[in-house]
Amino acid sequence: MSAVVKRFPLRLDTHGGRIDMTHGSGGRAMAQLIDELFVKHLDNALLRQANDQAAFDVTAGRMVMSVDGHVISPLFFPGGDIGSLSVHGTINDVAMSGAIPRYLSAGFILEEGFPLADLDRIVASMGKAANAAGVPVVTGDTKVVEKGKGDGVFITTTGIGVVPEGVRISGDQARPGDQILLSGSIGDHGVAIMSSRENLEFETSIESDSASLHRLVEKMVACAPSIHCLRDPTRGGVATTLNELAMQSQVGMRLTESEIPVKPAVASACELLGLDPLYVANEGKLICICSKQDAEQLLPVMRDDPLGRESRIIGEVVEDPHHFVQMETLFGGSRVVDWLSGEQLPRIC
Repeated sequence: MSAVVKRFPLRLDTHGGRIDMTHGSGGRAMAQLIDELFVKHLDNALLRQANDQAAFDVTAGRMVMSVDGHVISPLFFPGGDIGSLSVHGTINDVAMSGAIPRYLSAGFILEEGFPLADLDRIVASMGKAANAAGVPVVTGDTKVVEKGKGDGVFITTTGIGVVPEGVRISGDQARPGDQILLSGSIGDHGVAIMSSRENLEFETSIESDSASLHRLVEKMVACAPSIHCLRDPTRGGVATTLNELAMQSQVGMRLTESEIPVKPAVASACELLGLDPLYVANEGKLICICSKQDAEQLLPVMRDDPLGRESRIIGEVVEDPHHFVQMETLFGGSRVVDWLSGEQLPRIC
């Protein structure tokens, strides 16, 4: 995404205009789109260098890189849109290694005929989210496909971060006796998307929890650098995430259903839609697995942050050759919390 500094004879019509094939041709129209829309909202010193890549100094430590494609439908939803989500999602993937996110890149696939007003709104939201997080979008790319061969806009973001010295957080580090911490209520994002997609109305508005978690993670790592695992439970929800971690670490897990927070409105919506909140996507929550000693130190730190006020211990890691995730139910029984089967909520992120 090369920034162009010269002015164009006619301003880009971001009110009534639409994307056409020339916006992806590499010519004047594409240069104007980049200059007057993308650079306008994502402006920073590295992007302004107008190269096809971003050059930056590397700080000491291990580097982390993550890439995430965003194909969510609808593009705008209660609590966010595809622009802010593309920033939050990739920042969180980088942060779950314990890294401090530094830079983002963004690739846009635009469909011919897509309203420029909607694109302007999406990129503005993306710029606002990146600025709030302190993680700039420093390079990118734009392509246009023919009408009918896309779905408005797809965004792929890549994030780069640096892991502090001595931190080794990974999905294969959970150990029997570890505690499982959850940073807040589950299912908000998935239910917000479904309610918006199906035009459902509830007594209480349900908004996505989409947020950047890197500052919360930074506080947690400063408090307990020996954290074993961090993961944001997005597609497949808490249930699938814990099954992934159990398999990676070759352990089992036992959860306590009464300790897993679900907002009443979300629980009601899930009942109406036939969904289990444990399998519904989140975009602003994290799971932390650590020693019991670290858990006692981490809880007050997490609860002191706006994104972790509802944090609690929801279970523990156990020895289990079958690597099952099991849960003590509200009724005192026990059930296996299996992997998500099939596609419960398509196009959720």
